[in-house]
Amino acid sequence: MTLTTQQRKHLPNSLFGLPQRRAYPIDTLSRARSALARAAQFASPREQAEIRRRVHRLYPEMELSGLKRR
Repeated sequence: MTLTTQQRKHLPNSLFGLPQRRAYPIDTLSRARSALARAAQFASPREQAEIRRRVHRLYPEMELSGLKRR
């Protein structure tokens, strides 16, 4: 399901992969997977690590083998 602008505005910062920029929403498992995929394409290594940490904190059961662990 697409996240509307209104819904996105109501998400707390804690549900973003990069909360300081409110980028990469991770409020659902599907969006968390998408955030990891987009981060692999567009984010810096430091940003990827932060997104990976935040996703793992919310979804510890999710396998994070798609991104390099540092």
